[in-house]
Amino acid sequence: MDVKKILWPTDFSRISEKALPHVKSLTEKYGAEIHVLYVIEDVAHHDGWYGAFEDKRVKELMEHASKSATRRLSQICEKYLDGCPLYIKHVAVGDPAREILKLIEKEGVDLVIMASHGEKGNFRFGSVAEKVMKNSPAPVTIIPVDASA
Repeated sequence: MDVKKILWPTDFSRISEKALPHVKSLTEKYGAEIHVLYVIEDVAHHDGWYGAFEDKRVKELMEHASKSATRRLSQICEKYLDGCPLYIKHVAVGDPAREILKLIEKEGVDLVIMASHGEKGNFRFGSVAEKVMKNSPAPVTIIPVDASA
């Protein structure tokens, strides 16, 4: 298998970071580039607690979330992925599984690496991991993580 592009989607949780040693190892092995993706939930489709958000406020919230996500991705890439040949940061807005699948197609990703959780040794997929696994045109590796650890 020729791996030139690896996608690591993150939700900035400790669980998702557990996949990083695997991402880095495979990147070094294949000399692949890493695509790191964070998906922001689109608040425009939700009603506010006290009514609908104004368009101006939605725009401000989304700009703040995007800047914050980009800053966090940079921190993660610098801290964990510095030794990798190339990493590319992506921030998207929408449904996480759908945005992951879009990026796989758009970038021609060869391998997706995600962490998923378990409880007391019982591994189970999260809904995003399951949707990606079932619909991805690229192989998906799920790293089991014990959530109680």
